[in-house]
Amino acid sequence: QVQMVESGGGSVQAGGSLRLSCAASGRTFITYDMGWFRQAPGKEREFVAYISWSGGSANYANSMKGRFTISRDNAKNLVYLQMNSLKPEDTAVYYCAADLSGGELASRWYYWGQGTQVTVSS
Repeated sequence: QVQMVESGGGSVQAGGSLRLSCAASGRTFITYDMGWFRQAPGKEREFVAYISWSGGSANYANSMKGRFTISRDNAKNLVYLQMNSLKPEDTAVYYCAADLSGGELASRWYYWGQGTQVTVSS
């Protein structure tokens, strides 16, 4: 079982940066793919990025490529999402997710954090 707690959200102006962190519990953290999703009011949960258990591969949603970077530190049970060049449309609650085999569909992920709010103003 994996439990996650996200942090690092906040308010920023367009063009700014934020780094989200996801602290995961459990000795089996290293065996899990880790992902980030987001959900804006009135919209479905949207794929942002995910990283393999080893950190050797990462996938991004097209609109995040070149702006967002996902990384993980398996020694510290941490996953990060570095977000640069933020836009007002990036405003959402950002969720950390874990699964033995993740993907771009939210339904494929079993464990979820409670989320952290990111607000980007123009």
